[in-house]
Formats: sequence, C-alpha cells, structure tokens
Amino acid sequence: MCLLPRPRRDGDPGPVLFDDDTRALLDGKNFASVATLNPDGGPQSSVVWMRREDDTIVFTAIKGRRKVRNLLRDPRVSVTVFDLGNPYHSVEIRGRATVTDDPAKELPEHLSRRYLGVSPPPEPADLERVVVRVIPERINVFRV
Repeated sequence: MCLLPRPRRDGDPGPVLFDDDTRALLDGKNFASVATLNPDGGPQSSVVWMRREDDTIVFTAIKGRRKVRNLLRDPRVSVTVFDLGNPYHSVEIRGRATVTDDPAKELPEHLSRRYLGVSPPPEPADLERVVVRVIPERINVFRV
C-alpha cells in the first residue's frame, strides 16, 4: 500500500500537474466524490460525473445547489476518484474551484454520452447549470 503525494513538477507555486497514471484514472468512466465546506465548516459531499481537461477536473451542477453555494463562498474543494476496476487505486485532488455559467448545457450532454452512451433526458428550460473547474493544489494517489 502506498500514498504518493504529487509535488509540483517545476517548483512553480501554480497548479499541480497530473502524472500519466492519474490522467488514465481520470479519463476512465470513474465517478468522483466532491467534498465542499458548508457555512458551519462541516463537510458536504456528493458523487458526480466528471472529466479531465488538461490538468483540471470539470463537472456540472445545478445553479443554487448546496455544493455550488459552498464553492462560491469558499472555493476549497476535495475530489476523490476511485478506479471502478480496482477500488484500491484512487486519487484525491485538493484544490480550488471556479464556477461559470453553462447556458448551452454542453457539459451535461458530453458527460451523459461518456458515462451512459446517450444524451441526457430533457431538463426544464429554466433550469440553470454551471461548470465547476477544480484546479489542483495537491494530489494524493493511493494504490495497493
């Protein structure tokens, strides 16, 4: 069993970069558990579909939901992804999130096709979605 922190590759205080094994795990059809901080400091977590974009993680959420409100107030976030084929292999990504509007709802379409192979069911026209982008500051890899 090993826990491998992934330091910044070039010593730059900027975002941490994913190694090839982490990229492969994130590029699979694996679910992510997203943890944010409630106003009282307690944790809030939920399971989401996600995708990797370069050295960030993105997922979609409904505007106004608890995790979105939490991230707008405090952008610190932790995302854990387990390998569905080997649950003893996982990666935890700690970082900060940005939240942007997704009026075209392109990310839910992409994620539904990735995970289910079909378009998502229609959503009410007034339902507003956002894209949450997680910029890593620390990466911990666990594998047996």
